[in-house]
Amino acid sequence: MKSYKPTSPGQRQRLTVDFSALTKGARPFKALRRRIRANAGRNNRGVITMRHQGAGVKKLYRDVDFMMEKIGIRGIVETIEYDPYRTAYIARVRYSDGDRRYILAAKDMKMGDRIITAETVPIQPGNRMALKNIPVGTFVHAVELRKGSGGRIARAAGSFAEVLAHAGGRTDLRMSSKEIRKIPSEGFASIGQLSNVDWNLTNIGKAGRSRR
Repeated sequence: MKSYKPTSPGQRQRLTVDFSALTKGARPFKALRRRIRANAGRNNRGVITMRHQGAGVKKLYRDVDFMMEKIGIRGIVETIEYDPYRTAYIARVRYSDGDRRYILAAKDMKMGDRIITAETVPIQPGNRMALKNIPVGTFVHAVELRKGSGGRIARAAGSFAEVLAHAGGRTDLRMSSKEIRKIPSEGFASIGQLSNVDWNLTNIGKAGRSRR
């Protein structure tokens, strides 16, 4: 975490993540970003129907691949980047077929790591495999609620689900909130806890920065 010199009341309370895990000098991949128009509380005719919804800075949406359907195709992590639309970091992956995609970055994932999605893969952060083949006690994220639906559970910064048991075609997962959920074992999940685990410790410091 990064603290600041108390030159003003807002700076005195401010506490942010140091972003040391990000790849220095990395720029968003142009083909995987797009502008999302802010509605600012307006309906389909442009009429304001909800007041006090303006402000904020313009930002580009990164198309994150939650499906990860490239089964058996190896990829290499090119960059770890910040995403203004989510709390966790994202990783840009270049696959062996030349395709590039953004995925959610797992904790301890770094540039140069190799990942793969398959029914059975080595237990390392970023790899993705079927729940039924993941050992008990492993932390997972981006869990599918059913096979082929894409990652739905545990997608925020620092979140995870722990594999507790496999029985009757279902897998018991313990969420970070201690809730136990039963998920079909045929679904896929990514290995590891998500990145930016200290995000919940941040202190914005003042209302103006929150508005921006």
